[in-house]
Amino acid sequence: MPESNPPIALRGLAIAELEALARERRLPPVERWDPPFCGHSGMRIARDGTWYHDGAPIRRPAMVRLFSTVLRREADGRHMLVTPIEKLEIDVDATAFRAIEMTREGEGESQRIALGLDSGDLLVLGSDHPLAVVETPAGPSPRVAVRHSLEAELARSVYYELAELALADGREPPGIWSEGMFFPLDSAA
Repeated sequence: MPESNPPIALRGLAIAELEALARERRLPPVERWDPPFCGHSGMRIARDGTWYHDGAPIRRPAMVRLFSTVLRREADGRHMLVTPIEKLEIDVDATAFRAIEMTREGEGESQRIALGLDSGDLLVLGSDHPLAVVETPAGPSPRVAVRHSLEAELARSVYYELAELALADGREPPGIWSEGMFFPLDSAA
């Protein structure tokens, strides 16, 4: 059976085109499902974004993308895989997703920045997907809100691209604009 949600490639498309592709994806309504808790899935998402089942990496990217569509984070911070009939816990070492590429249009306050996620999804930084730098035991972690209380940690290369834009802007604290919002790249801000 062909995959229904292949990855979205950022390069060569305008952000409006990318947003249209993202809207066409019909993600399951996991926020409306309230099935009984059935235990642990035996799955883990490592800090580098690798998904594991019973200690072995899941090698099929389409399978990982499928699982990512039924993932949500509960109010108590636990991550769950949710279907209409069951809810299974999944361990997440850092964040559920990684932002692995970016594209931008415009400059200054009118700039728009789109991020491609390791799940094949994309988002545009803004009020629905704010960026924050969170202090963690491993150090500062730049993160963007994705959906269902899930976050994506920015890959180092993406963070460096954003930092370069912020430093060129010259503001204190350094930060970036997207969708008319300013996002400081400092956890103290």
